[in-house]
Amino acid sequence: QVQLVESGGGLVQAGGSATLSCAASGGTLRDYDMGWFRQVPGKEREFVAVVRWSTDFTHYADSVKGRFTISRDNAKNMMYLQMNSLKPEDTAVYYCAADRRNFYVETTDDKYEHWGQGTQVTVSS
Repeated sequence: QVQLVESGGGLVQAGGSATLSCAASGGTLRDYDMGWFRQVPGKEREFVAVVRWSTDFTHYADSVKGRFTISRDNAKNMMYLQMNSLKPEDTAVYYCAADRRNFYVETTDDKYEHWGQGTQVTVSS
């Protein structure tokens, strides 16, 4: 059973940067495509970014494209989200998730089998 733990959230000023980390245990990360999602109270969880298990493919939500960078280190069982030019609307709880690799790279949360507990990112204006 893969267990995921996020870290790196906190309070950031608008225009600033932050890096989220996701540490995996109990499994081999290279067996999974890895994604970041976020959720604001009262709203559905939304897709942010995904990186394929082989690291050769990434995909971003339009709202973060050009500002966020997803990456992973399979040898260390780690995934990262570098967030630049943060905006107040990026404020949310950020979750990392793992989807056992298959032909498709998934962008909907119901396709992901394993989830972290989430880390809060608050961007002040």
